[in-house]
Amino acid sequence: MTGATAAAIDRIDGLFRDRVDQGIAPSSVWGVFDRNGLVATGGHGDRGDGAPPDADTVYRIASCTKSVTAATLLSLVADGRVSLDAPITDFVPAFADVTLPTADSAVPTLRMLLTMSAGFPTDDPWGDRQESITDAELDAVLREGLLFDSVPGTGFAYSNLGYALLGRAVQVVAGRPFTEVASQVVLRPLGLDDTVFAAADARGLVVTGARRHDDAWEALPLSGPGAFSPIGGLFSTVTNLSRWARHLSSAFASVVDPDGSAEPGPVSPADRRTMQQAMRVIPGPAIPSARRPIGYGFGLFVEQDDAVGPIVSHSGGYPGFSAHMRWSVHTGLGVVAFENATQAKVSVPTETAHDLLLGIEPPVVRPSEATRPPGTTPPGATPPAVLPATRAAQAAVTHLLAAWTAAPDTTGPDTTSTGTPAPDTTSTDTTSTDTETQHPAVPDRTHDPVAQAICSPNVPMDVPWDRRRSAALRAVAAVGADVHADPVGESSSAPTHLRWWLPGTAGRLRVEIRLAPLASGLVQTLLVVAEPVERDR
Repeated sequence: MTGATAAAIDRIDGLFRDRVDQGIAPSSVWGVFDRNGLVATGGHGDRGDGAPPDADTVYRIASCTKSVTAATLLSLVADGRVSLDAPITDFVPAFADVTLPTADSAVPTLRMLLTMSAGFPTDDPWGDRQESITDAELDAVLREGLLFDSVPGTGFAYSNLGYALLGRAVQVVAGRPFTEVASQVVLRPLGLDDTVFAAADARGLVVTGARRHDDAWEALPLSGPGAFSPIGGLFSTVTNLSRWARHLSSAFASVVDPDGSAEPGPVSPADRRTMQQAMRVIPGPAIPSARRPIGYGFGLFVEQDDAVGPIVSHSGGYPGFSAHMRWSVHTGLGVVAFENATQAKVSVPTETAHDLLLGIEPPVVRPSEATRPPGTTPPGATPPAVLPATRAAQAAVTHLLAAWTAAPDTTGPDTTSTGTPAPDTTSTDTTSTDTETQHPAVPDRTHDPVAQAICSPNVPMDVPWDRRRSAALRAVAAVGADVHADPVGESSSAPTHLRWWLPGTAGRLRVEIRLAPLASGLVQTLLVVAEPVERDR
């Protein structure tokens, strides 16, 4: 290890140590790897037994699972058992009951589902709560109909539903449960024995997921395998996930180094390279934090850096967990990291750590850029092109806010969904890509039939109704918002998404909704945020 690399490792360890010190997560663990194996690892905090986590401590990796799902399907394609251009109705007959967005829409194919281009709305909060449902329950969802943000095959939207359908296709083609096929075809041949679909099968200590509330960590129960396991059901370790990333990266070894050779495995080097190609360009609004041009391949994101070339990555999040893996195609140098907290966004320090390894100094973000409010539709301009279901949900949420402000708040002091007091900027939601179980960890002390009628079940699971209402009332009070007024601005990033602002005496109130992919038009994301007027100091 060179002096420069040693210095980078020290800085990287400090990044994750600071996360625990700042209360972002109870524990944080990381690993740096190259084409030959793990270079360095570190862990901080308490993994649950009084010790810090190490490279063999087990965390949920959530959506990092999607790369394994894609690889499993590609192994069946290579064997000539299925075509990527087959329509999903060949494997999931219930999808035939779904009304497509136009009369000439193609039925989504396996290729469209792999590349997040089937036209479904992005569905992290809703989808991550579905892991344990049965195949019959998924069929029932399909028969009740879906919403579409785009014509299949024409756009990009991150869809968990799409990968659940891919898992069903694998199951039908192989004639065995998806979890069994993925384990036996991909994971076990590579020696990834600590990468499993059920906590009970893990050999090491399984960390408990948590969410922050009232300056304390609430433990969250785990969901078990089911129809949505292909979207994010795996548990793994730094040792195993870095091994998987190295295997994927090795497909480029002979391409970037004449003396290099791709590691053999259940998926050919050519197919692994295909997984790491940007098949779909991702527009800026879909990932506003992206610093580089980015696309989606087969179960992996692909960024293009002017200095170092392609960087491959994927994040994962369930309530109580956050994971990230990334590596440089040209050098094979990469980082994996896990934390056990809802919405920890461990991808942020992991990207910074990787930049340090590659000699890229993280960009300096000026406060004005970090807090700049998103754009609005000016008065008289064409309103956002949203679905009628989205407008109906907007009216329902407006009614809900009026009902919340009209009744006295008897729930007492509370904190925001992140657990930190915020008198000026208050959010009533967390849009995690996580799941804990089909039941909230803390009983919902407020029966709210109006809210329950317009929101999908994940909403009170993520943040119970009593906490949401208290946070919303604080946000309204912080800016003196008039919840009965007409919006002073709107913006939308997709037909099933809408953000609008209500006027206040000391700023404005931002309300934001995103619909689940269900034809019933239920709200899966509900945000109410105070945006106070900036005053000269």
